[in-house]
Amino acid sequence: MKNFLEHKNYRGTVEFSAEDEVFFGKINGIRDVVTFEADTVTKLKKAFKEAVEDYIETCKKSGKDVDKEFKGSFNVRVKPTIHRMAAIKSASLKISLNQLVERALEKEVLSH
Repeated sequence: MKNFLEHKNYRGTVEFSAEDEVFFGKINGIRDVVTFEADTVTKLKKAFKEAVEDYIETCKKSGKDVDKEFKGSFNVRVKPTIHRMAAIKSASLKISLNQLVERALEKEVLSH
């Protein structure tokens, strides 16, 4: 089951307030806070798409670069011994250290 919305490589949260009887969410992974809400799922999907489009348009008008949710790179700090062992393992497999880390992350993330 998927508890998020996607549009143009942006992902939005999906939550429900029983008290207010409204669905709501925000665009994840960007520095700005962009929210959306609606009283039905169909309207929520539309509101999310409009929020993404408005965000992109607002950035263009203001000359600001749009944030993308995730660019696929990040810095990881590990103990030097782990770094050395990972480098040895990746060399023995004839793959890059990045490829080894990606495999390990995939295994961990997809196993849950």
